[in-house]
Amino acid sequence: QVRLVESGGGLVQAGGSLRLSCVASGSIFNINAIGWYRQAPGKQRELVAVINSGGSTHYADSVKGRFTISRDNAKNTVYLQMNSLKPEDTAVYYCNLEIDYGLDRLGYWGQGTQVSVSS
Repeated sequence: QVRLVESGGGLVQAGGSLRLSCVASGSIFNINAIGWYRQAPGKQRELVAVINSGGSTHYADSVKGRFTISRDNAKNTVYLQMNSLKPEDTAVYYCNLEIDYGLDRLGYWGQGTQVSVSS
């Protein structure tokens, strides 16, 4: 079983910063990628940033230059440093972990953490 626990969300003014953390536990072997998604009210869940097993990163265009994803393998933790936050960044942020089981790939989700940015 795999468990993901996010933390670090909150209310911040525009221009401010937050750092999200996601701690993974359980049978976390053969990781393909781990990343952050977000879902704003009335919108679809979207990719924010992802880091793969080789350390390569990918960001949504809307957050490039403002957000940074990183990981600490020793702590089984992935971070999302969010700077220069904008009201449009307001959403529930979810951690996602992809694990390969042979030819199958399964994705796991955390419970989400709310980020609210006031103007």
